Amino acid sequence: MFTVVALEAALNFTVPLYIQIVQGRSPLATAVAMLPFNLTVFFAAMFVVRFYARFTPRQIGRAGFILCAAALLWLAFVVRNDWSAVPVLFGLIMFGIGQGALVTLLFNVLVTASPKELAGDVGSLRGTANNLAAAVGTAVAGALLVGLLSMSVMRQLSANPTLPIEVQSQVDLESITFVSNDHLAEVIAATTATPEQKAEALRINTESRLLALKIGFLIMAGLALIAIIPAGGLPSYRPGEIPDN
Repeated sequence: MFTVVALEAALNFTVPLYIQIVQGRSPLATAVAMLPFNLTVFFAAMFVVRFYARFTPRQIGRAGFILCAAALLWLAFVVRNDWSAVPVLFGLIMFGIGQGALVTLLFNVLVTASPKELAGDVGSLRGTANNLAAAVGTAVAGALLVGLLSMSVMRQLSANPTLPIEVQSQVDLESITFVSNDHLAEVIAATTATPEQKAEALRINTESRLLALKIGFLIMAGLALIAIIPAGGLPSYRPGEIPDN
């Protein structure tokens, strides 16, 4: 449960960052773009119980993490600097189905596997795990993406003859973060960079942002695949097959 909630938090951080910074869209457009994902999680969490009679929790759990990993891999390959709503939306819906199914499934397993007198403790522990996972997922995603961006920018600057040290020293490279091309253009306009150097800086920013997002999605997909292993510890029987003990 910690893993799937952390992945959701990371996705909820990464996709709006992609939409608002890389695509340059408004916060309202970002909210609208994320609405199908949130609705998918809602409906998947409700309807997954219909599969309990046909599939075991272990099967549903593994399938859920496989679907989450496939969705993140899909997003890693379809994100572009030009807005492509349908491919990204498809990936978000895929992830929403897996995430919604897993949250309901895991909570139900926790409740049914615990004595009734511990129901309150189970609920409290589940809430604590969810809150901690959301915080950790967001923090790790932010640090990971900014770190990947910094590495990509510094790598391209170190071997770039178009942007000499004299020009680089006029820009604060100690705090590299995700910025739009318009904001970067304003910063570069205050330097002595030539038009060619300004265009090169914008190119590096554009390519580095996209590369950081792609690698971030790939790492998240890898985490979802690793989570298939502990998902193998879920019960392997259907409701009618539950042992008396």
